[in-house]
Amino acid sequence: MTGLYERHLAVSPEWLALYYRHPLELTHGEGRHVWDADGNRYLDFFGGILTTMTAHALPEVTKAVSEQAGRLIHSSTLYLNRPMIELAERVAALSGIPDARVFFTTSGTEANDTALLLATAHRASNQILAMRNSYHGRSFSAVSITGNRSWSTTSLSPLQTLYVHGGVRTRGPYAELSDERFIRACVADLEDLLGHTSGVAALIAEPVQGVGGFTAPPDGLYAAFREVLDRHGILWISDEVQTGWGRTGDHFWGWQAHAASGPPDILTFAKGIGNGMSIGGVVARADVMNCLDANSISTFGGSPVTMAAGLANLSYLLEHDLQGNARRVGGLLIERLSALGAGSPAVREVRGRGLMIGIELVKPGTDEADPEAAAAVLEAARAGGLLIGKGGGHNTSVLRIAPPLSLTVAEAEEGAEILGEALHAAA
Repeated sequence: MTGLYERHLAVSPEWLALYYRHPLELTHGEGRHVWDADGNRYLDFFGGILTTMTAHALPEVTKAVSEQAGRLIHSSTLYLNRPMIELAERVAALSGIPDARVFFTTSGTEANDTALLLATAHRASNQILAMRNSYHGRSFSAVSITGNRSWSTTSLSPLQTLYVHGGVRTRGPYAELSDERFIRACVADLEDLLGHTSGVAALIAEPVQGVGGFTAPPDGLYAAFREVLDRHGILWISDEVQTGWGRTGDHFWGWQAHAASGPPDILTFAKGIGNGMSIGGVVARADVMNCLDANSISTFGGSPVTMAAGLANLSYLLEHDLQGNARRVGGLLIERLSALGAGSPAVREVRGRGLMIGIELVKPGTDEADPEAAAAVLEAARAGGLLIGKGGGHNTSVLRIAPPLSLTVAEAEEGAEILGEALHAAA
């Protein structure tokens, strides 16, 4: 492994992050488990950054990929593409957006980039509202609307971005308010912000902030925002790259926790739908999607192979009610982790929905983030046979837990036990 790591360093950018003091080479997986090059088996509670949504080496997906690859691997959007049209029909129907149109990309970053292009073109404005602590990808435009300093690599931007309160419930100036008063305060902040500008194109928001540490506002915040946005003609983009496809358990899309004012104007998705294959996409009302007045295609978006994977994966998810499993098993896992947190002075908060769970760590006796502890727990969990992620924003340090949605009760119990031991070892 040392030799491979040295080869990695010799050809890769310095900013290409790797987990662990001794980085891990994964060689294969099955179900909720993966194996490394030394033959060690791990229970996977991060799923390739929430991308292996159903299971590793899911037979239905690998069969669909193999069969399609044997027929035709690539064609581009210049030709009719049956798998792409079939998946678009299903996504459009599931999206909740009326008269929906779907455009496929190769990643969540590219999906958000496309959504920004549509919104700014539709509104003839480059002004964007984004949430503090947000993350939307690593392209030039996506970085410029990211409200998380750790992932905002340049201050240069094609957009004018204004940041809104509300994405983080338990920190910041409104943290001590009740949910109802929190929402009112955030709406008042939005109203005040719009009083200082004009012609804003869109608000983009993750229903649950992913990289930011699985934080979320009270249910209904974005519905309240939507009432304000509608008065100003401002579009709402729901970034569902991490929250989509039932991961939160209670809802198929994260926006549905804020549904009182209707669906978003634009929805972006990626990650889980491909179960590891490179799929992203945008859903929008026809008038928004069709607003571009120049030619556009996608060379690799909507590839026949990735679309076949997406169709098989989505069918499996719906037929096996993995949203319901995320709700049931995720609820159990949150209970177990909350009990662990209550017994650890290093745990400030356990939060989440379904199988999207964050454990925020602090220096005991303080409210100060402890990134060293997060790194230590990550290492200890690996030593115990469990892979997890980490994240957080301004002065936060969070363990990120997002297993495949087919996680069993026994695996949830096993993972919670290993995490408990890791927290104790790192204390």
